[in-house]
Amino acid sequence: MKIALFPGSFDPITKAHVDILERSMSLFDKIYIGIGINGNKKPHLEPETRLEMIKAVFGKDPKIEVLTYEGLTIEFCKQLKAKYMIRGIRTVSDFEYEKAISQMNHALEPEIESIFILSKPGYSSISSTIVRDILRHGGKVEKFVPPAAMPFLKVNS
Repeated sequence: MKIALFPGSFDPITKAHVDILERSMSLFDKIYIGIGINGNKKPHLEPETRLEMIKAVFGKDPKIEVLTYEGLTIEFCKQLKAKYMIRGIRTVSDFEYEKAISQMNHALEPEIESIFILSKPGYSSISSTIVRDILRHGGKVEKFVPPAAMPFLKVNS
């Protein structure tokens, strides 16, 4: 069974995330969406809200399971028995960053492969960081997030 982990903050999930995941589905038998919890950062959405939001976006697809985790992503892969880690690449700087992490992960756990999937051009400018900034300033984000995610988003004024 081919098991993959798609890790990220998903704060919030965007159409770019959904695109990468949907394009990955034919490659794997099971995909875990891992919501990484970083205690040093103040999230826009609480982990439980992100978990419910992602579940709403992907419904009851039997290939997808959504979990939260803390600590090293490579250790979470091992815990899940995932041999693949899916990473979306939007820009050259994303590639350089992800390449360095992939090489470190490979040094820690050679049996886990990083799979890079290039963002479609129409999604390359969408990031959770930008969406959060738009939300903080009361802007509209419907173009950037899946419709099922909208009820979970709150605008901080």
